[in-house]
Amino acid sequence: MAFAAVVRGSRTGLSPWSARNIHSNKASARNLSSYLVTPKELHEALKKNPPSSISTDPRVIPLCASWFMPNDGRTGIEVFREKRIPKARFFDLDKCIDKRSPYPHMLPDAKGFAAALSELGIRKEDTVVIYDTKELGIFSAPRVGWTFKIFGHPNVHILNNFKLWVEEGLPTESGELYSVECCPYPIPKLDDNKVASFEDVKEVAMDHNKEGAEGVQILDARPNGRFKGTDPEPREGLSSGHIPGSISLPFNTLLDPQTKAYPSAEKLRSIFREKGVDPNKPIISTCGTGVTASVIETALEISGYGSPELRKIYDGSWTEWAQRIKPSDNLILKDKE
Repeated sequence: MAFAAVVRGSRTGLSPWSARNIHSNKASARNLSSYLVTPKELHEALKKNPPSSISTDPRVIPLCASWFMPNDGRTGIEVFREKRIPKARFFDLDKCIDKRSPYPHMLPDAKGFAAALSELGIRKEDTVVIYDTKELGIFSAPRVGWTFKIFGHPNVHILNNFKLWVEEGLPTESGELYSVECCPYPIPKLDDNKVASFEDVKEVAMDHNKEGAEGVQILDARPNGRFKGTDPEPREGLSSGHIPGSISLPFNTLLDPQTKAYPSAEKLRSIFREKGVDPNKPIISTCGTGVTASVIETALEISGYGSPELRKIYDGSWTEWAQRIKPSDNLILKDKE
């Protein structure tokens, strides 16, 4: 497939300075106010800068990241076909992964991420707004948003949320996927300072309650029953329980129970305070496979709670932890009833 390069300004006879200013004005119109955007903000942005296969200007692209737990029975692509934002594209969380890893949803390498975005027709200069299913409200979109961020995509946002988009009567479409023109996305660099490894988390767990420990906090987004070890994990054969010293913070406690959207920043800060999370200490967010851990990370981000430089996500999360920890390590704890 051939790709045509266009020198901006040459078709209109404008000077390079004028062309740059027009481009700057378009960029200003495209910019969204914050990482989290409302349905109304996205709707207005799409009217100004819709995805287009003709224009070479930066676009606003809605990206559906719908995903369900493996025991749910529904799939992301099915609900995407049923109802989506017009001209949205679909990011498959089960495919853009490290295919060599035995653990689900581990981050892809930089080439794999670039290949996925190239196939989706997303350019580095595009503004991408990621959204979830109307059924779940906020669930998997934060994971995809976090992935875009740590691979350095300049303009990425999360919609708060598609459930409200539908309820507010904003436009939707349905049907099969349509083809988009692929484009070369440059191979980025992963910010691995935002990613916690198994070894990192094991060191924190082994240092728990020891004098001189760094005080790293582990926030667990799984339901409380799985954290306590009283409910089973959705993946057969996997022990439930929790990492020593971790704090149970089920991801849905960070969402409004009716709208399933993020509440105000102040409300989120009060939840973190109630749970005893210290904003001055490092934080590692974890869950089952690294998906809903990103719901916590996004809540920390939008509420300004804690330093971004001191926050990480444990990519392998509980699925890796429960498979790699030996019984003799005594690092899987269960609450006594």
